[in-house]
Amino acid sequence: MKVIEAFPQLDITDDVTRLAEALLLGKVIPHKAATDAAHIAIAAVHGMDYLMTWNCTHIANAIIFSAARQICLEQGFTVPIICTPEELMGEEL
Repeated sequence: MKVIEAFPQLDITDDVTRLAEALLLGKVIPHKAATDAAHIAIAAVHGMDYLMTWNCTHIANAIIFSAARQICLEQGFTVPIICTPEELMGEEL
């Protein structure tokens, strides 16, 4: 946590809330994983290039990425590249 404390926190804005709800209503992310929808929405609304996660169930998943991309575009946002730390750092699996 000490390493990341210098990084700015991304705000949860009305756009973030609306996009997260669109991801849930579009059944991209199940309601039980609403925080995962919020993670994608926060990264998209704030224009992040990458969203790094170990969550391959609801976030770093090719099928979910495709559907999330479509909803983000419909809402006026670009979804960031979603990847695992290994993918981001170029490590072999």
